[in-house]
Amino acid sequence: MKKIVVVGFGFMGLTHTINILHSKNLELTAIIDRDIDFIENSLMSKAGNISIGNLNSERLRNVRKYSDLDACMKSEDFDAVVICVPTSFHFEMTRKVLSYGKHVFLEKPICLDISQAEYLIDLAQKKSRIFMVGHVVRFMPPYQKLKKWAETFEFGNLKFLSLHRFSGRPGWGQWTEKSVADSSGGALFDLVIHDIDFANYLFGIPDCIESTCLPGSLSRHDYISAMWKYGRKDVHVSIEGGNRFHINLPFQAGYMAQFEKASMLYTTLKGNVICIADDKSIREVPSGDATTGYFNELIYFTDCMEYNSQPAECMPVSSLEAIKLCYKHINK
Repeated sequence: MKKIVVVGFGFMGLTHTINILHSKNLELTAIIDRDIDFIENSLMSKAGNISIGNLNSERLRNVRKYSDLDACMKSEDFDAVVICVPTSFHFEMTRKVLSYGKHVFLEKPICLDISQAEYLIDLAQKKSRIFMVGHVVRFMPPYQKLKKWAETFEFGNLKFLSLHRFSGRPGWGQWTEKSVADSSGGALFDLVIHDIDFANYLFGIPDCIESTCLPGSLSRHDYISAMWKYGRKDVHVSIEGGNRFHINLPFQAGYMAQFEKASMLYTTLKGNVICIADDKSIREVPSGDATTGYFNELIYFTDCMEYNSQPAECMPVSSLEAIKLCYKHINK
């Protein structure tokens, strides 16, 4: 049984808390939030892009709550910390926990400052700790199916992949605080990074990126349209996404993939199936539940702790690559 502390109790903190409580191999030791009353208020909130279920406050009655990370670390016996705080706090909190000799699961992005991300990766290695960043799309069944098809050549070579991800501008929780919104990196680093990371996971770093960005309420890159080109591979990747839209616009994400023998369509707006079409027919296959990706990544992190193995499916160096790739979309 691994003992876990959750830091930050917004949408993602609540999500990971629910999944910790659902796991037979994890124990929720403590929750940390600067406003302890906010923890109770969050239980009544359904904010966020994807519904992840509800949590009865009774299940948290015996879980200790802190407003300070240092106080918790000095008082509690635990194995790992799940960090779900605004991006500007990622470096300092992760540094503290790793320095204390504990494992860290950090919500994406790793850090906007490349040198800080490199420091954390080096520190985790020096401390021989598991350090994993939550690039959840890698663990979502609809995307795992796509990766499997690409690797097994079941439909031939993957020739073209279009990834998209859109939402209204975030208007929930701490996103309403100007300091949080201003330091988030905007849609590029908070939203579209999901697809940038997944494309890198599939194909590696592209030889050329052609991109267009438009400003929004959070940054100068709240809409991104990009084409990735690979000189050594006969494949092109299109990435498009953003959050320039009004707050209540429904979230949607998905992909269209052109293989040699068939094309696929997946969208969260019809999230239970993947459409497979060729020149003669069209059919639907179960996609799996994308929301289970949050549970899957947490269990994978738990297994890495249990077997003292680095997270090969989501190494922190690849999380750093995702940040560098984001910058390539705006630095030309």
